[in-house]
Amino acid sequence: AITPSEGFALDRQTSPDADVFRVTLNPGTVITFIAELASPKLPQVYLWDPESYKDSVNSYTLFRGIVIGIAGLLALFLTILFVVKGTSMFPATAALAWAVLAYICVDFGFLNKIIEISPGNEQMWRAGTEVALAGTFVVFLFAYLNLNRWHGHFSYGALVWILGLVLIAGVAIVDPAVAAGIARLSFAATALTGLGLIIFLGIRGYDRAIMLVPSWVMVLLWLCGSWMAITGMLDNDIAQPALGGGLILIILLIGFTVMQHAFAGGALHQGLFSDLERQALAVAGSGDTVWDWDVLRDRVVTKPDVSIQLGLAPNSLGGAARNWLPVLHADDRDTFRTTLDVVLEHRRGRVSQNFRLRGADGHYHWFSLRARPVIGSDGEVIRCVGTMVDVTEQKKSEERLLHDAVHDNLTGLPNRELLMNRLEAIISIARTEEKVRPTVFVIDIDRFKQVNDGLGISAGDTILLTIARRLHRLLKPKDSLSRFAGDQFALMLLSEQDPARIAAVADAIKHAINNPITFAKREIVLTASIGLITWNSPQMSAEDMVKDAELAMHQAKRFGGDRIEPFRPAFRTVGTDRLQFESDLRRAIERREFTLAYQPIVRLEDGSVAGFEALLRWDHPRRGMIPPADFIPVAESCGLIVQLGLFAMQQAAEDLATWQKQIGDAPLSVSVNLSSRQLIRRDLVSDVRSVIARANLKPRCFRLELTESLVMDNPEQTAHVLTKLKQLGIGLSLDDFGTGYSSLAYLTRFPFDTIKIDKSFVDDNSPKRAVLLKSMVNMAHELGLSVVAEGISDESDALELRQMGCEYVQSFMFGAPMPGDQVLKTLKEQYPLTQA
Repeated sequence: AITPSEGFALDRQTSPDADVFRVTLNPGTVITFIAELASPKLPQVYLWDPESYKDSVNSYTLFRGIVIGIAGLLALFLTILFVVKGTSMFPATAALAWAVLAYICVDFGFLNKIIEISPGNEQMWRAGTEVALAGTFVVFLFAYLNLNRWHGHFSYGALVWILGLVLIAGVAIVDPAVAAGIARLSFAATALTGLGLIIFLGIRGYDRAIMLVPSWVMVLLWLCGSWMAITGMLDNDIAQPALGGGLILIILLIGFTVMQHAFAGGALHQGLFSDLERQALAVAGSGDTVWDWDVLRDRVVTKPDVSIQLGLAPNSLGGAARNWLPVLHADDRDTFRTTLDVVLEHRRGRVSQNFRLRGADGHYHWFSLRARPVIGSDGEVIRCVGTMVDVTEQKKSEERLLHDAVHDNLTGLPNRELLMNRLEAIISIARTEEKVRPTVFVIDIDRFKQVNDGLGISAGDTILLTIARRLHRLLKPKDSLSRFAGDQFALMLLSEQDPARIAAVADAIKHAINNPITFAKREIVLTASIGLITWNSPQMSAEDMVKDAELAMHQAKRFGGDRIEPFRPAFRTVGTDRLQFESDLRRAIERREFTLAYQPIVRLEDGSVAGFEALLRWDHPRRGMIPPADFIPVAESCGLIVQLGLFAMQQAAEDLATWQKQIGDAPLSVSVNLSSRQLIRRDLVSDVRSVIARANLKPRCFRLELTESLVMDNPEQTAHVLTKLKQLGIGLSLDDFGTGYSSLAYLTRFPFDTIKIDKSFVDDNSPKRAVLLKSMVNMAHELGLSVVAEGISDESDALELRQMGCEYVQSFMFGAPMPGDQVLKTLKEQYPLTQA
């Protein structure tokens, strides 16, 4: 209260911001005012002229109105932006803007003009808006910086913080002062936490954190100003309006920052772009080169410039389309020119061509061009636009696969299939040209197996390479040398027609092989059995020539080897037994004389049956049981192995399906051996898929086994085929592991899941046997492979392998091959409770 010493009493004026009194003085009087204070600190006292005071109040009212209007417009605009965009950043910003608007309305006394608030409830409303401001500030920081992207713990921390502020909002009803104090502390803590996050993320190049720096500087300045105002360090009439205006400036800066995201990348995030833009983005994302030919100006443009990619001068392939012809491969120029002419002439179609362009280093790069014409209003082609892709590596890979499919992996020579193809082509020419008379030599190294067994496979490979080089030196440009089998070569001679000269070539071949070969300080002398035949009948096919040459070679071996035998018709009678055998083999397939026997694969852990290996058996009507070692080589040489292999796969799959129906879905698998002829067939993958589908088997129950030597014959093609087989979900086993060469170098290239250790390692009695076996088992496990040991003969071997970690065994000790019905009895004994 304020009391004057005399005169008129003070007239109190209505004001929400301060105690305002109108003072009326009599002229010439001196009056003393006595004020009763509620606090020991003297407040600021101002004496105003009434008109000046009224102008000041009006200016502050105008300022506050402007501030409130800006805050309202910002909140409304950001809300509309949230409706349009919908991502978490925009509703968080809009909520912060509404919280600021509510705080300003209470702080400026505007809320009293909207709704009637009793004097006692004003503090509660102020505390509520401060809690809302602190809460929405936390939500905005979390949503804008997308903290959930960096670590899930940020989400839990923000959630706990917000829930705490929700509880404080309830406290505001009971004790507004406490709630307001906690809300202010939360706002300050959020500002400081945000500063740390912005610095941390900004150093790592996070663009949102960098863009928020100006806004956060204003937040920290506003926080300092508020602290000074609360503590009394800043005490004047302008403090409160200035802090309110500063808060609006902060939300304005935050709004601008958010809008940058809304209008810079928002269209792409929401998919609000045209098909043309989508296609442009797809081309840019693919990394392909855009090829654009402006037909009217005859100007080709590539982006990025293909000239630079080829090492040429920049834009050297720009300009007219004919500028491309000098760098195009000679074989591709006509096709390139004709393709463009056809598109221009027909005014439709597509350009789809692979061609080679010469680089600055003289090497050619393969490119794939895919383009289409653009038709103008007059119906003529005005330009041709598309993409170019460098497919050099793909072409090299295809060439390697094709090369491996028809060439021997060890010597690099053509294999049997390629030589047969060449011979068939030459015979077609020979039927029309008398001067063309091919001669075929089949060369077999005598007793080569003894060399392999005595010196090792590596030495044998070195000797074969030496022989291949020596034979190759004897060839003339028209001739062709191939490797037929392990120690067997074939030579197609076109350069000589005279019988005497052909005999001289045969002698040269024999002497080339007879010359000593030095290996590891040892001299090795080899001999060869050579059979030859010259084409002499239009009815003679390539297969006939090779078979007759092989008959002559076998006759040379019968005479003790180290000799040359020209073919004579009498040799066919000597080979009658083999021909009869082949005939019987063909009829056996037709009559279904073949059956499968199944040898168990047993788990070492508990002795249970894990699966079976399917083994072919032939019960000949006259000869009785014929071992696979006798009929498999014949089937491979005459091409019947493919039919036998398909029969084995189908029968094994059907038998396994039958067993599983009888005993339930037991964890069983069946393994079928794969031959070299099957592996190079294009239909192998579809055959396996069909077999599994017909038998209604789970792919994991069906396995294919390949010997190591078979895998190493054509590693590139084998890797390609095995990858496609593995994609079907079947199992793949590497048989006879350790008996081939380069096994460790290539093991990781192939998708095998099991290796089968050859019995030669198990039977070995050398002191290093245990170390070698353990190393093989450990290596397989490190590569994620299971291990099957073959040829175990006693319990001590089984115990030793089990202690090494070997999972499975397969040998006569654990079970001999048995027919399908016997397998079913064995399985019913093992799974008695699963029978239907």
